[in-house]
Amino acid sequence: MSSEFTFENEQYRKTYWHTCSHIMAQAIKRLHPEVKLAIGPAIDEGWYYDIDAPFNFTPEMLTEIEGEMRKICKEKLKLERFELPREDALALMADEPYKIELINDLPEDAVISFYKQGEFTDLCAGPHLDSTGRVKGNAIKLTACNSAYWRGDSSRQVLQRIYGVAYPKKAELDEYLQRIEEAKKRDHRKLGKELGLYMLTDEGPGFPFFLPKGMVLRNTLIDYWREVHKRYGYVEISTPMILNRSLWERSGHWDHYKENMYTTVIDGEDYAIKPMNCPGGMLVYKSEPHSYRDLPLRVGELGLVHRHELSGALHGLFRVRCFTQDDAHIFMTWDQMKDEIKNVVRLFDEVYSVFGLTYQIEVSTMPEDHMGDVKDWDFATETLKQAVTEMGKDFVVNEGDGAFYGPKLDFHLADCLGRTWQCGTIQLDMQLPERFELEYTGADGEKHRPVMIHRVVLGSIERFIGIITEHFAGAFPTWLSPVQVKVLPVTDRASDYADQVAAKLDKSGYRVEVDHRSEKLGYKIRQARNERVPYMLIVGDKDVENQTVSPRHRTDGDLGAMSYDEFAALLKEVVDSKAMK
Repeated sequence: MSSEFTFENEQYRKTYWHTCSHIMAQAIKRLHPEVKLAIGPAIDEGWYYDIDAPFNFTPEMLTEIEGEMRKICKEKLKLERFELPREDALALMADEPYKIELINDLPEDAVISFYKQGEFTDLCAGPHLDSTGRVKGNAIKLTACNSAYWRGDSSRQVLQRIYGVAYPKKAELDEYLQRIEEAKKRDHRKLGKELGLYMLTDEGPGFPFFLPKGMVLRNTLIDYWREVHKRYGYVEISTPMILNRSLWERSGHWDHYKENMYTTVIDGEDYAIKPMNCPGGMLVYKSEPHSYRDLPLRVGELGLVHRHELSGALHGLFRVRCFTQDDAHIFMTWDQMKDEIKNVVRLFDEVYSVFGLTYQIEVSTMPEDHMGDVKDWDFATETLKQAVTEMGKDFVVNEGDGAFYGPKLDFHLADCLGRTWQCGTIQLDMQLPERFELEYTGADGEKHRPVMIHRVVLGSIERFIGIITEHFAGAFPTWLSPVQVKVLPVTDRASDYADQVAAKLDKSGYRVEVDHRSEKLGYKIRQARNERVPYMLIVGDKDVENQTVSPRHRTDGDLGAMSYDEFAALLKEVVDSKAMK
């Protein structure tokens, strides 16, 4: 088969899944003709269809729908596209209120197209496969049924959204389903609760609470962030969380982002809680004069920002209403641009490799709705591409998806399950320095406008913690683990010695706990493993007598008796090198 018609081709894959959504809708209408259909697009992993039904779909009903879908695949129904004038289209969809609304919302000159397969016809722009027989019926799986508001509007009808996925071969489907089951085990919401890292409550939806062990993880991550940025020549600032309306009008947020901002009134004046750190960073730059000798100026900020997200969009630490952005703003001259981009990419390289995360770079170019001269955009975009190429890295181009103020590089991270996450970004900005009238004095003694880079490496501390929790399945590398060593005394006589060992480790800066409970050793070991503690130190009467310890690694098992100093040297090497294991 040509690669054009395989799942390696994204367009073919989406076409395949879009056809499956129609097959599913046809199956549902055959089994439950009273339901009303809304929309059924292909998504990143499969498809969904929104259904208005007078009952709740059960797992048993989804299994029945799968069976009907297999029958439709075997019928090898031809998919035929046709167009109708608006009046005829409305007549055809008279019994489908959601389709009527979609047709009425189309522009007057829009082409109104349909796809027909057997007795089933759906409003659709396509594209589709030419026959239901192209879909392998034994490789179809309906995966979930959730609630969804019609058109994402919380004031509209609540529909049932049925998700499905399919592959050309059953083995590929089985592999996918196995990957999904593994992802469920790694769900950061589940592990966060089990490991005592973080929690979310009804009293603060979208506002995460970090628990003691979660704070150790968070602070260790932040300490590493600070250490890396110091080496790469950054200074750190902190800007206020609340600033007045005039600042947000100047930055453009009040006019273009206000619906996502939390606002308040202080002394009769409008204020907003910051949704991003950039405007505050501009004020810091403007607070004193700058010379070309000061540039590039690399300014980092771990700033807590708040953004209003719809309740239906909230998802653990991945989608929250307050989060800490690991921002940095780099102020530079135009001729420093390429070197600074390379410097940032090197920093990203170092950080991501520590967590075993690979990435794909995407260059996003000028959108239609942009500010500034095209020649500046062309120069900036070409500089981004040259910087990446000169570093020996590949990239893909995402045409027209740059920010309105400049082109950007997005870094899509791949975790151990092959899932991708957009975390790091490098955005060139030629407009905010203009809006805030930023200046520096050049070698010629004249005033010049700097160009600026916005960049984040982790994206947000909260979301990144969610990502690495799932990536490591809660078994964080030793340097990052909230508890690095758990000492397990075997007998009461060994308890004092266990405390002495723990005290020495604690004094050396390691995170250690002692399990003094009167439980069997096997139980203590199992619990420590469930808590993903990297090292267990088992101490018994013989260890007391010989002044040794018996370390056990969470995956490698027993390491054999050794002196305290030998174990301390091993631990130091693992932590200092930030070893993955």
